[in-house]
Amino acid sequence: MQVAPSAYRRHAARRRNPEMRSAQAKRDERLVTQIEGVWEANLEVYGADRVWKQLKREGVPVARCSVERLMRRLGLQGARRGKTVCTTVPERDDALTHHSDRGSQYVSIRYTERLAEAGIEPSVGSRGDSYDNALAETINGLYKAELIHRRGPWRSRESVELATLEWVSWFNHQRLMEPLGYIPPVEAEANYYRQLASQAAMAA
Repeated sequence: MQVAPSAYRRHAARRRNPEMRSAQAKRDERLVTQIEGVWEANLEVYGADRVWKQLKREGVPVARCSVERLMRRLGLQGARRGKTVCTTVPERDDALTHHSDRGSQYVSIRYTERLAEAGIEPSVGSRGDSYDNALAETINGLYKAELIHRRGPWRSRESVELATLEWVSWFNHQRLMEPLGYIPPVEAEANYYRQLASQAAMAA
């Protein structure tokens, strides 16, 4: 690749004297430190959008595209829920699971015995719940994506328990929640009780 001598001399001069760098390069250097700080402080699970929103909460004037650009340069990625694109055929075992509701025909002794004879594992949904624990599954999905799968493999049950305590504390006190307007749950709770107290004072 051919480089103009003047361009090379400018580059060499900037390396010798960092103060000669452009204003954007200097700002990027400051932002990199702030972005890494936010990403690491939030268990390395935030993507560009939440890092940007957290920086805004801290009063850092920055565009989302700048955060995305610098995170890409640094190789920082947030936790992703869902499966990645699979390009190989997995080696599945012979186990087969039959999932059903709790209809009488599906929990009868004869039916379950027939499943056992065929080597099929029975599975039934929760009782009287059409959503089948959708809320619990949502939090479990976040827990697995942001902690279990991201930090694994785990060496002991104790390490999982300690990491879970850390994650739960972070989730309640720091994690920016979109349904709450990108504030942590503990802040939303405080706002709720503050509003109740204000309404009670006005009614008195």
